[in-house]
Amino acid sequence: MTFQEMIDSIESLTIEDQDHLFELIRKRRIEARRSEIGANAQEVFKAVEIGTAKRGTFEDLKSYLLENDDE
Repeated sequence: MTFQEMIDSIESLTIEDQDHLFELIRKRRIEARRSEIGANAQEVFKAVEIGTAKRGTFEDLKSYLLENDDE
């Protein structure tokens, strides 16, 4: 199904069904983003646990990142 076909199909729905579809999509996107954030957090916790995470202030991080630009 092409993108235009999807749009045409959605436009053929009642306004109530369109609203329901949009709300469902919005909720699924929120849940997907939460899952992504959770996965990223797990990676950070693992990096901290094995000692590969960098810690410090914003200025420390900025200095660390910029020192690689000098090369």
